[in-house]
Amino acid sequence: MKITEKPIEWRGSTLRDIKDEKIFSLEARKEAGHQLSLIQIGLDPDDWKPFEEIGAGSKEIRISLDHGWYRVIYLAKFQEAIYVLHCFKKKSRVTSRQDKGIAISRYKEVIAERMNK
Repeated sequence: MKITEKPIEWRGSTLRDIKDEKIFSLEARKEAGHQLSLIQIGLDPDDWKPFEEIGAGSKEIRISLDHGWYRVIYLAKFQEAIYVLHCFKKKSRVTSRQDKGIAISRYKEVIAERMNK
């Protein structure tokens, strides 16, 4: 039985951000890629939590390394794709209002685009 991978839709600057060594270390980038590949085949990431504050069905991959905490906020509840809404390095225990705002804005864009199809 062949497993089909759900495609990833990178929203806004997410792909550029995850590739930026000033934001995501090489180790964090590799781990984020591994976790996203799990989601693509229908599995849960190793460390995640729902992030309903962003929008219904949104989740957060949590990557904790010796040199920092990294987050990837995504939406995988739709058949057509996994939408990566925001990825960033966390600076404190609480996700900043700015990071939440970016993710919420991109979530609303995905929902609006889907309604207009």
